[in-house]
Amino acid sequence: MGYLVLFYSNLIVSAMLFGLILVIHFVHYKSFHFIDTEKFVEFHNFHTTNISYLVIPLMIIEAFTSILICFFYYGFLPLINLILVLSIWLVTFSFQVPSHKILSNGKSDNEINHLIDKNLIRVFLWLFKTVAILLIIL
Repeated sequence: MGYLVLFYSNLIVSAMLFGLILVIHFVHYKSFHFIDTEKFVEFHNFHTTNISYLVIPLMIIEAFTSILICFFYYGFLPLINLILVLSIWLVTFSFQVPSHKILSNGKSDNEINHLIDKNLIRVFLWLFKTVAILLIIL
């Protein structure tokens, strides 16, 4: 019974992050192109500050519960689940964070396109992550 709470917590958080990354990828990041250059830095700072209040706690909970699942229920799928979480963090800090740092100084259509292109990796990783924890539960 205790493991089910852990598994379902991980599934719910992963599904929330997957839904959030879909909206960010297909709507929000693409809308960056339509923000006036003069207002872009202000808009971008608003975006990064406020999205962080949602994403950071959820990513920490997802990582923590994934580690616990791997520790208490060690096996192939829990290990894949944890590797996917680590991959998401690696992609986030390797591509997304540097792009946001560049965009915090001003609008760059090339950098926005780079942000969108590299974010697609996270979309698929979160899809696979959500499927992995679902397979563990089933």
